[in-house]
Amino acid sequence: MKIAVIGTGYVGLVTGTCLSETGNDVTCVDINKQKVQMMQQGQLPIYEPGLELLFLRNIIQDRLRFTTDLADAIKDAEIIFLALPTPPGEDGSADLSYVLGAAKDIAKLVTSYKVVVTKSTVPVGTADKVKAVFNEHTDVEVAVVSNPEFLREGVAVEDFMKPDRVVVGTTDERARKLMHDLYSPYVRQGNPIIFMDERSSELTKYAANSFLATKISFMNEIANLCELVGANVDMVRLGVGSDDRIGKRFLFPGIGYGGSCFPKDVQALAKSAEDNKYDFKILNSVMEVNTIQKKILVEKLKKYYGGDLKDKTFALWGLAFKPETDDIREAPALYIIDELLQAGAKVTVFDPEAINNVKYLLEDKIAYADDQYEALEEADALLILTEWSVFRNPDFNRIASTLKEKVIFDGRNLFDLDKMIDLGFYYNSIGRDLVPQDTFTTL
Repeated sequence: MKIAVIGTGYVGLVTGTCLSETGNDVTCVDINKQKVQMMQQGQLPIYEPGLELLFLRNIIQDRLRFTTDLADAIKDAEIIFLALPTPPGEDGSADLSYVLGAAKDIAKLVTSYKVVVTKSTVPVGTADKVKAVFNEHTDVEVAVVSNPEFLREGVAVEDFMKPDRVVVGTTDERARKLMHDLYSPYVRQGNPIIFMDERSSELTKYAANSFLATKISFMNEIANLCELVGANVDMVRLGVGSDDRIGKRFLFPGIGYGGSCFPKDVQALAKSAEDNKYDFKILNSVMEVNTIQKKILVEKLKKYYGGDLKDKTFALWGLAFKPETDDIREAPALYIIDELLQAGAKVTVFDPEAINNVKYLLEDKIAYADDQYEALEEADALLILTEWSVFRNPDFNRIASTLKEKVIFDGRNLFDLDKMIDLGFYYNSIGRDLVPQDTFTTL
């Protein structure tokens, strides 16, 4: 099948690459000439495990191509994916200008029936708006389909190649058959392709991400309560997660959610509810809890140091919003860095993949280390902000000998409490007893 993918951001690049892997002829379009040239030369603009192998293989076999020429890309395409950014506006609503602008450009070029698929995360009613653009600018029949992505950064290739479900919103029978044929190779193990109307499909993506964000914020609230009552959130999590009605996933407490999806999707769904005169109380609380949780380690630091962080130096392990990605969008680390700098502290950071993105953003406001132990030099304490595997079993003797004091604030609960007692660290994590326990204080 001949396919065009408009936009080579995270979703577009993974989508185009994985579609080419099952034999489709895919052309990806982007207006950024430098980025297109980079990809034409076999260089990935993002870090995503497993993507490079498929990316290079399909370029070599000429099933995956990159261009700035929209007309050439869509000329023979049966299906056109719109994988464009929908950033939040000042009021929290999703900005559809990129999606609608691309639809207008495509409408002026089409000469035969096309299936245009909104792969971007978009609010309810977007398919109708896209369809209206085509109706205004062309007499050619175009089917507009909603096909939300459910890709988790860090395992996106696996999610695409073996999805637990594919959601397709369309009322066009011809489009339905094409989408079924396109996705059938990915669901051979029996996972469903779920067809529904366009509006239900659009809402499904927001509902899914908002529910997961709610689980995260709920567990962070439980963790904060655990600290007040002397309970251990690890034990509570095990007890709660064993209930199959609740499940084990997304129950790990920490320093809040970030990334390109959860923050803007929760915000956009709440705004959509507001626009329809519905007060979505739970989502407003989820956002409030997450805002507070992102800065909770700084509050713990201030308590430990008597409220004064001026001229203290802190080593930060982890900058990406989650492991196995270089994505720093809405990463809790950025909020923590900002709070520390405002308090007069100095910051040295290390991340296996995201450090260059932070350098581009913050430049010389902070210091950058080449490895995790170099970051500890001259530091008063270590803060763990992303649960990269390389941080899970570090050389504690080296940590102890490099830090000024044996002090760790862990926003991801990586280490065993008993072990930290044996090693003689002051260890402050999320929702668990402090180590040593006789220093226990409430937030």
